[in-house]
Amino acid sequence: MGELFVTFLLAALGLLLVSAGIQDARTREIANWKNAAIALLAPVWWWANGLALWPDMAIQLGVACLVFAFFTGAFALNQMGGGDVKMIGALALWLPVQPLIWTIVMMSLLGGLLTLVMVIEKKLRRHERLLEIPYGVAIAIAGLITLREPIINHFG
Repeated sequence: MGELFVTFLLAALGLLLVSAGIQDARTREIANWKNAAIALLAPVWWWANGLALWPDMAIQLGVACLVFAFFTGAFALNQMGGGDVKMIGALALWLPVQPLIWTIVMMSLLGGLLTLVMVIEKKLRRHERLLEIPYGVAIAIAGLITLREPIINHFG
């Protein structure tokens, strides 16, 4: 039952990440309920994996708050959307520090690649509109890679 429940939670997280990434690619928005669901399922994930209230859960929450605060700065500088900031903050609740750092690095590389592709596409089509990067796509892909990667994934 325990292992099946953990698998169910990972599948739910994966589906939420895919759904949020697709929505961001289509509309440049991520529904608040998706980010809320990711965040609210994290304590269930902690419980299912036997994390102690202190210090394990406190560390998860503290690190996620730091990640959220850092990316809020990117939002304040108009470099990321609010949904993207909420998504990486919610995902940070699920990941121990080392996989989280790897996810952020991967997200940055994927976001840079996505930006490059979109800049080239804009220049080829000679669009004058403001370029909005669907960073939720990069967050979702990086999160999915981290969840699936056995070398990095030491938490599920």
